[in-house]
Amino acid sequence: MSKEAKRVQEEKDRKKAEVRARLEAAAQAKKGGGKKGFMTPARKKKLRTLLRKKAAEELKKEQERKAEERKKTIAERCGPPKQLEGINEAGIQAICKQYHQRIMQLEDAKYDLEYAVRQKEFVVWAIITPRSAQCRMIVFRYPELMQICKELHERINHLESEKYDMEYQARHKEYKINELNIQVNDLRGKFIKPPLKKVSKFEYGKFDKLMRAAKKADQGFRGMLKSVEKPKFTIDEGVKEAKPDWALGAKKADAGGEAEE
Repeated sequence: MSKEAKRVQEEKDRKKAEVRARLEAAAQAKKGGGKKGFMTPARKKKLRTLLRKKAAEELKKEQERKAEERKKTIAERCGPPKQLEGINEAGIQAICKQYHQRIMQLEDAKYDLEYAVRQKEFVVWAIITPRSAQCRMIVFRYPELMQICKELHERINHLESEKYDMEYQARHKEYKINELNIQVNDLRGKFIKPPLKKVSKFEYGKFDKLMRAAKKADQGFRGMLKSVEKPKFTIDEGVKEAKPDWALGAKKADAGGEAEE
């Protein structure tokens, strides 16, 4: 093999190796081994899983905390649970009285708290209301308020007058329209046509079809028969065939012989 052929073969092998290397790098990049963005699909999936797990843990901790608070509140308000095993009726009544007294105390505390809240709201309202009114009076002084009221009153009077004029014009036009309608009806010599009921055209077509069908049914059998013309060129069977001459000659000969005898 010559040097030129070896050089060409080495060049082909080198190009094949480069192409193979590029394909392997692309395959590795698709699998996740190459350089890509930070949030790959695998990382996103893992992050979602961690977030769900963290949210579930937080929810579980919140539920446990609420349950502990509930138990603590019940223990503070009702005290430790009573032992009811082997207790008689008098003991049960004593326990019920204790719980009843505890309920009454809690109701009193609830009423006191509600009263305190309402009293604070009233104090806040009493403080805010005069200040807000004072602010409004500072913004609009008495002369300015009187001027605004006068302007609004004049505007109302103007609008009321326009409203009355428009209503009068509308009534006058309606009266004229009615008078013209009466004159038109008098000229026509008839009353106003009442609104007619709309009838579908399909009903008329259906009625015509029924009438045509009934008319066909009334026709006789003879009218439905097909007319046939009489044949012009036919042989009349009633006419006797004429005898040939030779038969007539033989008959004449027989008649002459009989006469000679």
